[in-house]
Amino acid sequence: MSGSRAVPSEPRVMGLLFVDKPAGITSHDVVSVVRRAARSKRVGHAGTLDPFATGLLVVAVGTCTRLLPYLAGEPKVYDAVIQFGTETDTDDRTGTVIREAPLPDFSALPHAIASLTGPIAQVPPAFSAKHVDGQRAYDVARRGGVVDLPPVAVQVHGWEIRETGADRITVRITCGGGTYIRALARDLGRALHSAAHCADLRRVASGSASVQEAVPLERLTPGAIVDGAVALRSPLPALDAMAHETLDDDGIRALSFGRAVPATVEGTRAALLYSGDIVAIADRVHDPVRGDRWQPRVVLLTAPHPGGAA
Repeated sequence: MSGSRAVPSEPRVMGLLFVDKPAGITSHDVVSVVRRAARSKRVGHAGTLDPFATGLLVVAVGTCTRLLPYLAGEPKVYDAVIQFGTETDTDDRTGTVIREAPLPDFSALPHAIASLTGPIAQVPPAFSAKHVDGQRAYDVARRGGVVDLPPVAVQVHGWEIRETGADRITVRITCGGGTYIRALARDLGRALHSAAHCADLRRVASGSASVQEAVPLERLTPGAIVDGAVALRSPLPALDAMAHETLDDDGIRALSFGRAVPATVEGTRAALLYSGDIVAIADRVHDPVRGDRWQPRVVLLTAPHPGGAA
């Protein structure tokens, strides 16, 4: 129909939600709660948190789930308590003690932390979601099997020591994605010729998202999102590394057919907007005849475009 306006699908339940995950539940459990609150099956999360951990979990609802691969989720910031004297099979407080050692000399702490800062090769915990011969490492470990995981390259930007006790320290760690804080705790104990595990872990930030903006899980009652009791966020701030290109009616019509649209702003990738809504993610391509264009990679449109069929 002429003059109709294209909008993202599921407009009432499309967006991001920052959840403050409590201890004792999985990230998938949080997704199940959000599905009931949004009355939608289209819910996913970015960056899994261990069950014992608390803090920020970024959840996408509706068609926003298609944007999860594009969200800027780094750096990640964690507050952790590292307990010395014992190492566990899970590298956290929930595991079985497998080694004991004297408490460390904290005068060596700065040197040990420096060895675990920057680009490092980290051996993931045996109880992790890494694959071993086609199986999850934690499944093999739970059956008593031997888990021999190769080191993985990770980035640790920095440590901030917030408190030091007789047998533990509280730290804030800023790192890249894929870094296991549990493994950092384990390796810090070993670097200090002691033993250690992560006794407490809380994620406080992921990219531009902060736990201070997160919703407690108890607020996510059935229908709370659909009813407006809990509001979803625009994904645009989480796409802060991208250019923003605003489309006119001709552009949105072309996009609805999957066609490239003119690129008028700088950047290699862009969020395409129409009437303030994000409608697509596109990559820059060069057309020798028409110049630079935005080639859509993810399109969120389902409603009719302006002007009807072309």
